[in-house]
Amino acid sequence: MTNQQFNPTSARKGGYSSDRKFGHSGKNFIRKNEKIRAKVVRVIGSNGQQLGVMQVMEAISIAKREGLDLVEISPNVDPPICKILDFGKYKYNEKKNKSSSKQTSMKIKEVKLHVAIESNDYNTKMRHAIEFLEHGNKLKLSLMFRGRELTHSELGFNLIKKFINDIKPYGVLDCEPKLFGKIISVTLSPCAKKAVKSDGEAKQQSGTVPQILDSSELLKLK
Repeated sequence: MTNQQFNPTSARKGGYSSDRKFGHSGKNFIRKNEKIRAKVVRVIGSNGQQLGVMQVMEAISIAKREGLDLVEISPNVDPPICKILDFGKYKYNEKKNKSSSKQTSMKIKEVKLHVAIESNDYNTKMRHAIEFLEHGNKLKLSLMFRGRELTHSELGFNLIKKFINDIKPYGVLDCEPKLFGKIISVTLSPCAKKAVKSDGEAKQQSGTVPQILDSSELLKLK
């Protein structure tokens, strides 16, 4: 009789089930009590004490006497590590930690301005800024001075402040705008959802036109 070699491709198509996914869907499944496949496990008690290596049925009995569950927390070691705990609280804390992790991984999107910006360009950048904030991202607003523009830094600060005011319903300042070398920089965080205006109001807001420098002012900067 010819020995049949293991084929990873056919295994993925259903010819083979991994131990971790047996009878369940997804890698996030956590085994507890009688669902634990190992015969021998290393056990951590409900108070964090090491109970040592024992038969899984003995560990389940200890957990049930305390009104708790035996939960497999490290399945890929030999023997697997299990802990006696309240499984309901464990799942709740896992979900809470994942939610907290998503909040802390907020992305930062940047919008760049310059002193002599045209009104159409300004409005486009403002729409982008609003979209970034509405999607829950932080906004980095920066303005770079060119040539002699730095001698009129107040014009840059005025433009930054106007932009911040125009998107006020969507973002809140993390700190005041500051000048670093030739760049004014500031970050904003998204407002709470209840503070965001409707789409119609957003379009009206994004139509705001800044005060553009006239040709005489631009010549002074060149």
